[in-house]
Amino acid sequence: MIRQVELNNFKSHKHTQLYFSNLTVLCGANGSGKSSIIQALLLIRESNMRNPNEWFEYLNLKTNSVIIGTAKDALYQFSETDEISFKISTGEEADIVLNFQIKDLIKSVIEKSNHCIKSKSILDESLFQKGKCQFISSARLGPQLLYPKNDFVADVFEQISEKEGKAEYVVHFLEKKRNQDVLPEICKAGFATDLFTQLTAWEREICSGVNLFVEDKGLLGYELKYQFNTSEGKTDKYNAINVGFGLTYVLPVIVAILSAQKDAILFIENPEAHLHPKGQAQLAELIALAAQAGIQIVIETHSDHIINGILVQCKKYEQEKKGINKSNVKLYSFNIQEGRVDSSVEEIKILEGGKIDKQPEGFFDQMQNDLKIIMGF
Repeated sequence: MIRQVELNNFKSHKHTQLYFSNLTVLCGANGSGKSSIIQALLLIRESNMRNPNEWFEYLNLKTNSVIIGTAKDALYQFSETDEISFKISTGEEADIVLNFQIKDLIKSVIEKSNHCIKSKSILDESLFQKGKCQFISSARLGPQLLYPKNDFVADVFEQISEKEGKAEYVVHFLEKKRNQDVLPEICKAGFATDLFTQLTAWEREICSGVNLFVEDKGLLGYELKYQFNTSEGKTDKYNAINVGFGLTYVLPVIVAILSAQKDAILFIENPEAHLHPKGQAQLAELIALAAQAGIQIVIETHSDHIINGILVQCKKYEQEKKGINKSNVKLYSFNIQEGRVDSSVEEIKILEGGKIDKQPEGFFDQMQNDLKIIMGF
């Protein structure tokens, strides 16, 4: 499990060091550097996955999962050196230190200058393994008439996404894995433990009475349909484009979590997108349960409902041993301070009872600010 990440001279990160846990939550203003943390780790993953025998020889800034552009786009603007460096630790000390020397600002590939790799065991980490790392971006696909097939991506590499975390192969992946058992810690009670049934159970927390169906259309791909239980009987099966947007938009997030095994690592941007508050709270519960069960999850969120949902799960763990231990959560607030261009990161510690130790300006305080005006405080 990744325990520490350090970025130097990468995009808005002049120098940023973060400690990771089972669940690491990145919050803060738009453009403050949250996505760059995830991008850095994915670029490092791609650097090794594409050329596993070359030991991170190159940093490709135009990969399938992440497109940064050129070296000029990747280098911190006011850097005093022409080098970008990363450190990844699974314990107290860095397992790898990767230094990439920029020789041409308009190129999209940066060569290594020197690396320090203390142990090849770092390559056994889920970040570098097929099927043990998933990236679901905020640009994931919404409802589609048909979902494409790709045996190589979904079956061989066991990936939900190939291009920029769009989750374009989620239905193929789901159909391939539909009978896989879900970790018992995240199973909804009263339902069978296979992936497809548990997906339905968790989707029902978002939309009551929903049922899912996948229809294989041969070379055309897969069709995703929904049916609803009502007091008057079951409805017809509706294509995904004719059903609430949020049901399909959250599908890759739930599939990625339910299909993951212990020690897998998931990167999820804006899991809350297109969900109503109750649905977000239920999703926060699933995320917390999965992280407590040993799946490492890194999320970027702009939702106070996701944050509050996680805090609720921390309190539940104290009272009932259900949810997540607060010691397994790292919560960070990102910002760009006035007059600066480099990211500023502040850890928000979770206290007993699901409370937080402080609320910096801009950390989910807009409702309070609005109510002061409305109520005339």
